[in-house]
Amino acid sequence: MQMSRAHQPIVAASVSLLAFGGCIAAFLPPLNQQTLQSIPLMVALGIALAVSFILHLVFVGIAAQRLGRSAWGWVILALLFFPIASIVGLILFEWFSEEKNQSQEQRAA
Repeated sequence: MQMSRAHQPIVAASVSLLAFGGCIAAFLPPLNQQTLQSIPLMVALGIALAVSFILHLVFVGIAAQRLGRSAWGWVILALLFFPIASIVGLILFEWFSEEKNQSQEQRAA
């Protein structure tokens, strides 16, 4: 089975979203004592938050473009309703990607 062109950015967007969540988790109560005592750790986590958020939006746009959707529309939607719209969007992207693969395989057969 051939992997869809949109599969890689979907996975990358998911990984960047998980990295974002991991950075946020460092500021939550069980870990916040250690995080707030170290200024270099706070700076590194802040930079990681910014980078993972931007990469997530970039990969959502790439996935949307490769699926023939409006990249700017999906990026703005993911930005406005983050993280719920991002999660729902990634699920829909994967669904449409699989659906497209199945229809191409049926045409080839």
